[in-house]
Amino acid sequence: MSSGQQKFRWKKLGRIFDPTKMKDIPWMKEFAQAPSVLLFDTFVRVYFSCRPGPDEQGRYVSRSAYVDLDRDDLFRILHFADKPVLPLGEPGCFDEFGTYPFSAIRKGDTVLGYYGGWTRCESVPFNVAIGMCTSKDGGTTFEKAGPGPILSYDPDEPFILSGPKIRRFNKRWYLFYITGKKWVPDNGRPEPVYTIRMAESDDGIHWKKDHRELLSPRLEADECQASPDVFFHNGKYHMFFCYRYSTGYRGKEKGYRIGYASSTNLYHWERDDSKAGIDISADGWDSEMISYPHVFELDGHIYMFYLGNQVGRQGFGLAELEGSLG
Repeated sequence: MSSGQQKFRWKKLGRIFDPTKMKDIPWMKEFAQAPSVLLFDTFVRVYFSCRPGPDEQGRYVSRSAYVDLDRDDLFRILHFADKPVLPLGEPGCFDEFGTYPFSAIRKGDTVLGYYGGWTRCESVPFNVAIGMCTSKDGGTTFEKAGPGPILSYDPDEPFILSGPKIRRFNKRWYLFYITGKKWVPDNGRPEPVYTIRMAESDDGIHWKKDHRELLSPRLEADECQASPDVFFHNGKYHMFFCYRYSTGYRGKEKGYRIGYASSTNLYHWERDDSKAGIDISADGWDSEMISYPHVFELDGHIYMFYLGNQVGRQGFGLAELEGSLG
């Protein structure tokens, strides 16, 4: 449903970080997925998830890392992680094969991190649950809360709890995430269908799920929605997210696009993708798909990090809002 308001205008500034150009880092061969920021006085730390090369069976693992950008020039890289911020889980644990995505927030002198922990399955390729970790050194290294997840499957959310984005509004903690609904076949390969949901907490540790989908589908009944990034500005909550078709989405026609919804109370959202104001480019690294938006305010400017083709295989880019979020 359209609100009738004018769409936003994002000016693409270019690609910020390309992991394929990093040398001699075996755990960071490609992909820089799901960028998410933590602000410091002189730099901006951008967490993302990367991968080493595939194994002999073509399977990947995901690792979470960061890159520090000059606060006065976001194209100037100051430092990148010497090692992944988290180890993979022990055999049989929910995060044995990946930590992706990663979202961080400060709580006093501690930085809390929330991440999707991946494990491999037999009848379907994978399953995911949400883990938590803490950092005492400003978000450089993290220690897991334990070997298990803090948000996991239940009768209403049977698989794939992932894409956590942690936020704090009005002294209350909110975790926006995705949950799987079903698997659908795509040329003999099972593909997951997932939608956006929310959980609430008094302390950022113990969570109560809201148990309902926040957005209605637009493309088709089995539309997939991901990366719910919620930003409060001008008295309203703004959600930028990405969405795609359930099958055939690895190309241009059915690949990821960025959508938009707004709310006055976090519970009821009005979706209007025509307002998102950013789309694929005519050519180049983001000409087939655009996804996993992360919106943040920095020194009077509003920016968006986002992924391009192949869901961030060659890194993430930056766009700046022209005008304001209404």
